[in-house]
Amino acid sequence: MTYPITAIEGLDADEIKSLQAERIRTTEGLLEAARTPKGRRALYKNTGIDEKRLLDCANACDHMRIKGMGKGYVGLLRAVGVQTVRELKYRNPANLAKAMAEANKKRKLVLFLPSEKLVMRWVEHANKLPLKITYR
Repeated sequence: MTYPITAIEGLDADEIKSLQAERIRTTEGLLEAARTPKGRRALYKNTGIDEKRLLDCANACDHMRIKGMGKGYVGLLRAVGVQTVRELKYRNPANLAKAMAEANKKRKLVLFLPSEKLVMRWVEHANKLPLKITYR
């Protein structure tokens, strides 16, 4: 799934304008541009957005490739320590659903909690997705 870059939690207006100036308007576009260290370096030079921040945004975009995963659920996954799709592949859906419920009770990140069945589908989908982001 692809969304406008405005769907990436935490991007401010200046960062969005900088990315749009580079013709990056969707989460898929940002993921493609920032999936490698070389791509993140080039984006940093052209936008001034820190490479670590670009990697964080690319990981959020990567999560959004999973069917049913929107901005709120990405934030909830991150709140329980699942930063990447690669990490999601190895999570136990029942434990993850429980951790997400506890985190949401404290932080009120989403209105509707994902069911254990939905979390299981996310994990299954993550296992089928080709990995896009490289770190070295």
